Amino acid sequence: MARRNQLPIGKLLSGRRSPTAVVVGLLILLFLHWAGLIELPVDRPAPGPIDAGFHRVERVVDGDTLRLTSGHSVRLIGADTPETVKPNHPVEPWGPEATEFTRQFVSAGQVRLEYDGRRVDKYDRILAHVWVGDRMLEEELVRAGLAKAATNYSFSSAVKRRLIVAQDEAKTARRGIWSR
Repeated sequence: MARRNQLPIGKLLSGRRSPTAVVVGLLILLFLHWAGLIELPVDRPAPGPIDAGFHRVERVVDGDTLRLTSGHSVRLIGADTPETVKPNHPVEPWGPEATEFTRQFVSAGQVRLEYDGRRVDKYDRILAHVWVGDRMLEEELVRAGLAKAATNYSFSSAVKRRLIVAQDEAKTARRGIWSR
């Protein structure tokens, strides 16, 4: 699994430092982790397969990626939001808005995953459509102009059509990324 902005904690704590400096450093690391800006290394076994159906969301990583309480990372199929957490890459316009949209969309904490094609990407993230009630997150992000329809991947042509219609609607209304 790809790690982002991981800090070598051992290096930070090695050497001679005052106890106050160590405590302040740890508090800063915890704040950055809490804010979602870094991941602290955790000794978790790699999660195994996961069934379609209902799952609890631990946190939103960015607009098109979720972390489940099971430890799985889920990458949305068919929607590509602007980057906010990609290592060595600037935060892109509309990325924070896409992340906040996703956070609000999944705020109840439970989502339904639906598979459609490949189940895992090269970063060991689960590839799935994410639903809350009868609304698909990818479609809503695209309709809001906070994601592009990523139809060049292998998944249902019916879902691709839905995403293209949503993108055309966002372009016509000049929403989000289409407002320029």
